[in-house]
Amino acid sequence: IAARRESLFEASAAAESRRRETADALVAAERAVEASTKELRAMEASLADAREARARREGIVEQVAQATAALVARIQERLSCRPEDTLAVAEVDPGQALPEKSQMQMRVDRLVRERDTMGPVNLRAEIEANEIEEKLGNIRSEREDLIAAIARLRQGIAGLNREGRERLMEAFKTVDEHFQRLFARLFGGGRAHLALTGSDDPLEAGLEIMASPPGKKLQTLTLLSGGEQALTALSLLFAVFLSNPAPVCVLDEVDAPLDDANVDRFCMLLTDIAAETHTRFVLITHHRLTMARMDRLFGVTMAERGVSQLVSVDLEAAEALRATG
Repeated sequence: IAARRESLFEASAAAESRRRETADALVAAERAVEASTKELRAMEASLADAREARARREGIVEQVAQATAALVARIQERLSCRPEDTLAVAEVDPGQALPEKSQMQMRVDRLVRERDTMGPVNLRAEIEANEIEEKLGNIRSEREDLIAAIARLRQGIAGLNREGRERLMEAFKTVDEHFQRLFARLFGGGRAHLALTGSDDPLEAGLEIMASPPGKKLQTLTLLSGGEQALTALSLLFAVFLSNPAPVCVLDEVDAPLDDANVDRFCMLLTDIAAETHTRFVLITHHRLTMARMDRLFGVTMAERGVSQLVSVDLEAAEALRATG
């Protein structure tokens, strides 16, 4: 029993020693756990701070992105270019230092004032410019067509003027020849001719009648007497008529200013022209000699007051009837 007791004491001492060692290890472990817990708490606090800082930075980054997008949109709206092209728009060399902000602000203010003086911006300016450009193109095309048409028209007018001058000179020559012959016949001599005055161009020139009755100098028509003017005018009238005869010709009181001798010459000329051109002449006259030389007479008589009656006399038939009687 003493030996066993001794061994038990020894075992108890060893167990106590091991207990003390284990207790010391437990204390050390508890201290390590406490330190680790403090460190974990500190790290968790740091992590929370880091997360908060990250959230703040993400918010800042998002704000910066929004501000950048707004700035890009503003640059695009006001300058119509990308941000990297703003230096070229501002006429600043990329290799040089940026000008002072005050100088740039002064320049911006000046440009803004100049823009304001130009008036409000027309948002449809580009569309209207395209429409005006299209209209301008059509107008230019029409202008070219008009120029070509004017050129053709001028060529046509030049050709017509040239042909008109030729025809006019031919007609003028023919009328002048008939006028000279008829004037000498009506006046029993003398001479006369037509002359173009005022311009070398026949289409723009005036017409002058030069007449020289027997025993008088060559002079213009206005210097002749009334009867001479009437005979000269008849000469010109019949000269034109002979150049371009018509089936019917009406003469109204053309023999009124003529004396009997000139009326006789006029009637003889009228008879010859009627036989030459086969033209029927209708004369309105009160001269007895003229009525006596006509083939048929038409008149109006008033047998009763207020009652008019048409009278017709066939002089050729009357002469034939008289010859037979």
